[in-house]
Amino acid sequence: MGKCYELVSEFKKKYPMTIAFRLPKHCKIIEKHLNPDEKILYAFPAQKNSNVFEIFYTNVVALTNKRILIATKRVLWGYFLITITPDMFNDLTVRKGLIFGSVLIDTVKERVALSNLDPNSLPEIESIITEYMMEEKKKYIDNSNN
Repeated sequence: MGKCYELVSEFKKKYPMTIAFRLPKHCKIIEKHLNPDEKILYAFPAQKNSNVFEIFYTNVVALTNKRILIATKRVLWGYFLITITPDMFNDLTVRKGLIFGSVLIDTVKERVALSNLDPNSLPEIESIITEYMMEEKKKYIDNSNN
């Protein structure tokens, strides 16, 4: 398997309460859509919904050196892929519940809810995504001023 699956496996070992299924299939979609000069920096599994009781919408979220990719391989055929570039990123909301945590990525066009995360993983996810996006946004602002 590729780098994506290695990172997702490490995440699952570190945070075992995260609910996720069919991870190798979802990781293949991420790997398929990487650009030649793109590298995966961080990856984790989550459910793409805001309802804790819906556990059948597993996604893999990958933070690359250019964007965030969110991939789902459908059960029979096809897949879904969402791309969030730094210029489209607005903010990140973290919610910790009684058993699970969730992350809400707010973009210019939509909100992406990622749920059923191990609550211990929330600080790590928040700091990695926020720090990366703030650094990348600076590059977009510098380029637009020139």
